[in-house]
Amino acid sequence: MHLQLVTIHAFRSPQAVPLAAACLKASLEVRRAAVRAVTVSCSDFYCGDSLDEITRALRATGPDLIGFSLYAWNRDECLALAEKLRREEPALTIFGGGPEATADPNGLFDGNAFDFLVVGEGEITLREVVDRLETGVSLAGLPGIARKTACGVEVVRREPIADLGALPSPYLSGSLDPYIPFGVLWQLSRGCTFGCDFCFDGMGDRSVRRFSLERLEAELDYLVRRGAGQVVVLDSTFNLDRARAKALLRMMRKKAPQVHFHFEARAELLDAEQARLFGGMKCSLQIGLQTADPGVSRAVKRPLNRREFATKIGLLNQEGVVFGFDLIFGLPGDSLIRFRETLDFALGLYPNSLAIFPLAVLPGTVLAFRASELHLHYLPRPPYTLLESPSFSNGDLQVAQRLATACDIFYSRGKSVAWFNGIVAALRMSPAGFLEEFSTWLLDKTGRDSSEKDYQDEEIYLLQREFLTVLFAQRKARRLLPAALDFVAYHHHYAATLLAVPPKALSRRELTRINIMRQPLMLAPSTRLAAFNYEILDLLETGEPDLPYLCGRLKPSGSYAAIYPHSGEVVTESLAELYFQLLKKLDGSSAADKIVEDLAIPSEDAREFLAFALAEGIICLA
Repeated sequence: MHLQLVTIHAFRSPQAVPLAAACLKASLEVRRAAVRAVTVSCSDFYCGDSLDEITRALRATGPDLIGFSLYAWNRDECLALAEKLRREEPALTIFGGGPEATADPNGLFDGNAFDFLVVGEGEITLREVVDRLETGVSLAGLPGIARKTACGVEVVRREPIADLGALPSPYLSGSLDPYIPFGVLWQLSRGCTFGCDFCFDGMGDRSVRRFSLERLEAELDYLVRRGAGQVVVLDSTFNLDRARAKALLRMMRKKAPQVHFHFEARAELLDAEQARLFGGMKCSLQIGLQTADPGVSRAVKRPLNRREFATKIGLLNQEGVVFGFDLIFGLPGDSLIRFRETLDFALGLYPNSLAIFPLAVLPGTVLAFRASELHLHYLPRPPYTLLESPSFSNGDLQVAQRLATACDIFYSRGKSVAWFNGIVAALRMSPAGFLEEFSTWLLDKTGRDSSEKDYQDEEIYLLQREFLTVLFAQRKARRLLPAALDFVAYHHHYAATLLAVPPKALSRRELTRINIMRQPLMLAPSTRLAAFNYEILDLLETGEPDLPYLCGRLKPSGSYAAIYPHSGEVVTESLAELYFQLLKKLDGSSAADKIVEDLAIPSEDAREFLAFALAEGIICLA
């Protein structure tokens, strides 16, 4: 028997990992075959791929069974594929699983695409399905299965797997080896205790079951050995058990110091020690704020104490932890005014990014059951987006979406955290008011609604500069603009340098053998050269920009700098103008002595500077 497991990812990214399929594959491969072994293979595709090409690829594998992992982003494509396969391969057994199958089995049986659905966790269920199919036994009454019968849809629920240790590891099985060097999802637990009305995390399971620390240590060792560079930790209650969370963080710091980890964390459960541990490793956190209105938050069973939340986030800022917030606009009782207040509160806490979404009334959630009572009008099919509510009109939702997009472009993609609040304060505006001005300006400039996907990073940087130039003029603050643009420019270059790969370091012996004045040299691709209106090191010493104060104390004398990676840090080297020009002119073909002569730099001074720049990785050999 050949089982083909199909995953259609939302888009290509390090998170496009078929974890669910790998879990099922690992479970089936340790099953004792009742009649004969089952061959399990996995296929990856992406939303927007040709359905004809996917169908041809799947049929070419000669499967007996095909299973689809159904999520909100791929539900319609999976249904279309299943129906196409049903027409072309009538004898094929086709099933679905995943969050959509668990939350909405009745909706998925509207057509004839699926023979059955796996509801809930699939590892044990799918083993039993294969056993029955091999022996010709009906699936009727099997726990974890939904079937279409003459009397309607029969759904037999299965209790969550109590002992996760009984399941084989999808990592240690080798199924995910091809993905590990590019990024991997690492599941530490299943379930969630919090029960927010808008969420279907854990597929309805309101308990938390955790994998043992011993298993996780073995998996982490395996990931490191296979070159994992970034790991997305799947555990929505990671710091619910504080002692366990700290033990895991210490393990990660010790065993994988070179790996970047991404966590979900609950702000109210943070403490100073957690913050220090997060701050001592390569990581980023995503924190669900959703709304800053305590009444709206309380109504969806997610209580919020704003003062406590701000205090906990302050711990992360003290330790220099990279973190972002999730926000939802359109929750019951929310309004455009409240959403603006949420933005002001959130941005005032200095997140590195905001992920902002309209409310999606997901199948299986409390909000979906109460939608009629709450007068929530929403799309009945994915992405289930709210269209209107008593407190949030359709027009206001469109304004909120433009505001969210403005934040995506200007703040999150624009890497604005270090200077945003200082510049907004100098203009005597609120964060939401500033972003609304940007949204209006961008709409007037482009004549259309934009998305952050429409722009490259360099284009966003130029948009920021252009908009600030207009806004400072409108608000009669032109004298503050040069310092503001310096901060914007510096942090743009800094963010780009963080992602840059430095040139290979030369040994001391290699450096001494180079005739640096005769050797063609070039600026290292990882180095950024920038000119500023003020002495940039003076500006950086002040921390967050207080523009009126700075412009009253400092003179716009101008400065030049090389910004480059070195020994795991970003270094800013202030330069004399002649040396700045020297670096700019290093083209990889001309000998340095000719450039030095043209610039009238003393030869010995130039030699010393170039030797320093080469050793630091500011420049490299052509």
